[in-house]
Amino acid sequence: MEQMVTVYLFGKEHKVPESLTIMEAMEYSGYKLVRGCGCRNGFCGACATLYRIKGQKELKTALACSAKVEDGMYIATLPFFPLVKEQYDLNELKPNQQVMMQLYPEIYACVGCNACTKACPQELNVMQYIAYAQRGEFEKCAEESFDCVMCGICSTRCPAQISHPQVAMLARRLNGKYIAPHCDHLDDMVREVRDGQIEDLIQAVMNKPIEEIKELYNTREIEK
Repeated sequence: MEQMVTVYLFGKEHKVPESLTIMEAMEYSGYKLVRGCGCRNGFCGACATLYRIKGQKELKTALACSAKVEDGMYIATLPFFPLVKEQYDLNELKPNQQVMMQLYPEIYACVGCNACTKACPQELNVMQYIAYAQRGEFEKCAEESFDCVMCGICSTRCPAQISHPQVAMLARRLNGKYIAPHCDHLDDMVREVRDGQIEDLIQAVMNKPIEEIKELYNTREIEK
């Protein structure tokens, strides 16, 4: 029989197989997940989780769909965290330092504690991309934050109450609209998507086994 471990879900003790992810352990224990489960494959950020191992002081973070359970794990999920999302019209903004001062001035209250970086389940250098945003270096901020899944865990640990994912999203939008070189072939692809010309291709990919889809993603050609 498979080895069982003891986990505590929202304060209640459960015995679960050690091979399960946190999300699988929740369902094994009888929880019906209707929120905070998202893609179930590790990259949508919907299943942000905080946990602590019994006897240890460190508070750890993870995505519940990809992190394996451990014996003595105390678990609490965060399917939503109240990030500040400012409203703006991208067409009326300019890619300069003043735009961050206007929309997200709290980034200048960063105390450099690096708690955001330590908390990131994607292992992004969050404090660094906030520093780029402070200086108006939006291309660097966009590159450094590219793999952000907006789970919000970084913001839960921030004493300055910075909404890091929203700052990064603004930087990527400014970079995409005003700074990154224009790509004619991207315009062509967007047009094909809008016209429904790639529906058969999308369906063919969706019908492939998950491991083959992962391989296609990991070996895709990335434009420099």
